[in-house]
Amino acid sequence: MRVIAGKARRINLVTPNGLDVRPTTDRIKETLFNMINVDVFDCNFLDLFSGSGAIGIEALSRGAKKATFVEKSIDSLKCIEQNLEKTKLSDMAIIIKTDVLNALNRLQEKNEKFDMIFMDPPYEEGFYCKVISLIEQNDLLDKDGIIICESSIDTNFDFIDQTIYHIVKEKTFRTNKFTFIRCSS
Repeated sequence: MRVIAGKARRINLVTPNGLDVRPTTDRIKETLFNMINVDVFDCNFLDLFSGSGAIGIEALSRGAKKATFVEKSIDSLKCIEQNLEKTKLSDMAIIIKTDVLNALNRLQEKNEKFDMIFMDPPYEEGFYCKVISLIEQNDLLDKDGIIICESSIDTNFDFIDQTIYHIVKEKTFRTNKFTFIRCSS
Protein backbone atom coordinates (compact mmCIF):
# COMPACT_ATOMS: atom_id res chain seq x y z
CA MET A 1 0.00 0.00 0.00
CA ARG A 2 1.29 3.44 -0.91
CA VAL A 3 0.36 7.10 -1.21
CA ILE A 4 -1.12 7.55 -4.69
CA ALA A 5 -0.66 11.28 -5.40
CA GLY A 6 0.45 14.62 -4.02
CA LYS A 7 3.50 15.64 -2.03
CA ALA A 8 3.97 12.16 -0.44
CA ARG A 9 3.38 10.32 -3.72
CA ARG A 10 4.84 6.80 -4.03
CA ILE A 11 5.79 6.49 -0.36
CA ASN A 12 5.00 2.97 0.86
CA LEU A 13 2.88 2.75 3.99
CA VAL A 14 3.00 0.17 6.76
CA THR A 15 -0.18 -1.67 7.72
CA PRO A 16 -1.19 -3.41 10.94
CA ASN A 17 -0.82 -7.18 11.06
CA GLY A 18 -3.81 -9.46 11.50
CA LEU A 19 -7.33 -9.81 10.20
CA ASP A 20 -8.87 -6.95 12.20
CA VAL A 21 -7.88 -4.37 9.58
CA ARG A 22 -9.01 -4.35 5.94
CA PRO A 23 -6.80 -1.76 4.23
CA THR A 24 -8.48 0.04 1.34
CA THR A 25 -6.65 -1.12 -1.78
CA ASP A 26 -4.67 1.38 -3.83
CA ARG A 27 -7.07 1.00 -6.75
CA ILE A 28 -10.16 1.70 -4.66
CA LYS A 29 -8.40 4.55 -2.82
CA GLU A 30 -7.44 6.10 -6.16
CA THR A 31 -11.05 5.89 -7.36
CA LEU A 32 -12.27 7.53 -4.16
CA PHE A 33 -9.84 10.43 -4.41
CA ASN A 34 -10.56 10.92 -8.11
CA MET A 35 -14.21 11.41 -7.08
CA ILE A 36 -13.52 13.89 -4.25
CA ASN A 37 -10.28 15.49 -5.48
CA VAL A 38 -11.62 19.03 -5.98
CA ASP A 39 -13.01 19.10 -2.42
CA VAL A 40 -9.88 17.82 -0.66
CA PHE A 41 -7.64 20.88 -1.05
CA ASP A 42 -7.56 23.00 2.12
CA CYS A 43 -10.21 20.86 3.86
CA ASN A 44 -10.40 19.74 7.47
CA PHE A 45 -10.49 15.93 7.15
CA LEU A 46 -11.66 13.41 9.78
CA ASP A 47 -10.56 9.78 9.35
CA LEU A 48 -12.62 7.53 11.66
CA PHE A 49 -11.58 3.90 12.30
CA SER A 50 -8.26 4.97 10.74
CA GLY A 51 -6.41 1.64 10.60
CA SER A 52 -3.08 2.47 8.96
CA GLY A 53 -4.12 6.08 8.38
CA ALA A 54 -3.86 5.64 4.59
CA ILE A 55 -7.03 7.59 3.74
CA GLY A 56 -6.25 10.60 5.92
CA ILE A 57 -2.62 10.57 4.76
CA GLU A 58 -3.76 10.53 1.13
CA ALA A 59 -5.97 13.56 1.89
CA LEU A 60 -3.02 15.41 3.47
CA SER A 61 -0.76 14.50 0.56
CA ARG A 62 -3.35 15.95 -1.83
CA GLY A 63 -3.61 19.26 0.00
CA ALA A 64 -5.94 18.91 2.99
CA LYS A 65 -4.93 21.50 5.59
CA LYS A 66 -5.47 19.14 8.54
CA ALA A 67 -6.43 15.52 9.18
CA THR A 68 -7.65 14.06 12.44
CA PHE A 69 -7.16 10.32 12.86
CA VAL A 70 -9.31 8.35 15.31
CA GLU A 71 -8.19 4.84 16.24
CA LYS A 72 -8.18 2.70 19.37
CA SER A 73 -5.95 -0.24 18.32
CA ILE A 74 -2.41 0.12 19.63
CA ASP A 75 -0.96 -1.68 16.58
CA SER A 76 -2.86 0.60 14.21
CA LEU A 77 -1.84 3.71 16.15
CA LYS A 78 1.83 2.74 15.77
CA CYS A 79 1.30 2.36 12.01
CA ILE A 80 -0.38 5.77 11.75
CA GLU A 81 2.50 7.41 13.61
CA GLN A 82 5.11 5.63 11.45
CA ASN A 83 3.26 6.52 8.25
CA LEU A 84 2.93 10.17 9.21
CA GLU A 85 6.68 10.28 9.95
CA LYS A 86 7.57 8.53 6.66
CA THR A 87 5.43 10.96 4.67
CA LYS A 88 6.57 14.01 6.68
CA LEU A 89 2.92 14.99 7.30
CA SER A 90 2.91 14.76 11.12
CA ASP A 91 2.67 18.52 11.60
CA MET A 92 -0.72 18.56 9.83
CA ALA A 93 -2.15 15.62 11.77
CA ILE A 94 -3.92 15.05 15.05
CA ILE A 95 -4.23 11.51 16.40
CA ILE A 96 -7.00 10.72 18.87
CA LYS A 97 -6.30 7.47 20.71
CA THR A 98 -9.75 6.25 21.73
CA ASP A 99 -12.89 4.66 20.35
CA VAL A 100 -14.82 6.60 17.72
CA LEU A 101 -17.93 7.32 19.79
CA ASN A 102 -15.86 8.84 22.60
CA ALA A 103 -13.76 10.79 20.08
CA LEU A 104 -16.84 12.32 18.45
CA ASN A 105 -17.94 13.67 21.83
CA ARG A 106 -14.45 15.06 22.52
CA LEU A 107 -14.37 16.76 19.12
CA GLN A 108 -17.71 18.41 19.83
CA GLU A 109 -16.37 19.76 23.12
CA LYS A 110 -13.57 21.42 21.12
CA ASN A 111 -16.14 22.90 18.65
CA GLU A 112 -14.50 21.09 15.72
CA LYS A 113 -16.11 21.12 12.27
CA PHE A 114 -15.04 18.97 9.35
CA ASP A 115 -15.37 19.40 5.60
CA MET A 116 -14.92 15.65 5.02
CA ILE A 117 -15.56 12.77 7.35
CA PHE A 118 -14.46 9.32 6.19
CA MET A 119 -15.39 6.15 8.03
CA ASP A 120 -14.56 2.51 7.44
CA PRO A 121 -15.79 0.70 10.57
CA PRO A 122 -15.96 -3.06 11.07
CA TYR A 123 -18.73 -3.94 8.62
CA GLU A 124 -20.89 -6.18 10.77
CA GLU A 125 -20.88 -4.23 14.03
CA GLY A 126 -23.63 -1.68 13.30
CA PHE A 127 -21.53 1.48 13.66
CA TYR A 128 -22.91 3.44 10.69
CA CYS A 129 -26.17 4.53 12.31
CA LYS A 130 -24.55 5.34 15.68
CA VAL A 131 -21.69 7.32 14.16
CA ILE A 132 -23.78 9.31 11.67
CA SER A 133 -26.28 10.11 14.42
CA LEU A 134 -23.49 11.32 16.71
CA ILE A 135 -21.93 13.41 13.93
CA GLU A 136 -25.30 15.15 13.49
CA GLN A 137 -26.00 15.45 17.23
CA ASN A 138 -22.55 16.97 17.84
CA ASP A 139 -22.75 19.23 14.75
CA LEU A 140 -19.35 18.07 13.46
CA LEU A 141 -20.00 18.28 9.71
CA ASP A 142 -19.62 21.67 8.03
CA LYS A 143 -22.82 22.74 6.23
CA ASP A 144 -21.17 22.09 2.85
CA GLY A 145 -19.31 19.01 4.09
CA ILE A 146 -19.59 15.36 3.15
CA ILE A 147 -19.57 12.04 5.01
CA ILE A 148 -18.05 9.13 3.10
CA CYS A 149 -18.83 5.61 4.34
CA GLU A 150 -16.92 2.58 3.14
CA SER A 151 -19.10 -0.49 3.71
CA SER A 152 -20.04 -3.92 2.45
CA ILE A 153 -22.24 -3.94 -0.64
CA ASP A 154 -25.30 -5.03 1.33
CA THR A 155 -25.09 -2.29 3.99
CA ASN A 156 -28.35 -0.41 4.05
CA PHE A 157 -28.46 3.32 4.81
CA ASP A 158 -32.27 3.58 5.10
CA PHE A 159 -31.85 4.82 8.67
CA ILE A 160 -30.71 8.25 7.43
CA ASP A 161 -33.18 11.00 8.32
CA GLN A 162 -33.81 12.69 4.96
CA THR A 163 -34.59 15.99 6.69
CA ILE A 164 -31.02 16.08 8.00
CA TYR A 165 -28.89 14.17 5.45
CA HIS A 166 -29.29 12.74 1.99
CA ILE A 167 -27.27 10.26 -0.03
CA VAL A 168 -25.79 12.02 -3.04
CA LYS A 169 -23.94 9.11 -4.58
CA GLU A 170 -22.92 5.48 -4.19
CA LYS A 171 -19.96 3.85 -5.88
CA THR A 172 -20.08 0.06 -5.80
CA PHE A 173 -17.12 -2.27 -6.24
CA ARG A 174 -17.00 -6.07 -6.25
CA THR A 175 -16.99 -6.50 -2.46
CA ASN A 176 -17.67 -3.06 -0.99
CA LYS A 177 -19.06 0.40 -1.73
CA PHE A 178 -18.66 4.08 -0.91
CA THR A 179 -21.74 6.03 0.16
CA PHE A 180 -21.54 9.83 -0.02
CA ILE A 181 -23.82 11.73 2.37
CA ARG A 182 -24.44 15.49 2.56
CA CYS A 183 -26.57 17.79 4.71
CA SER A 184 -30.10 18.24 3.37
CA SER A 185 -30.42 21.93 4.19
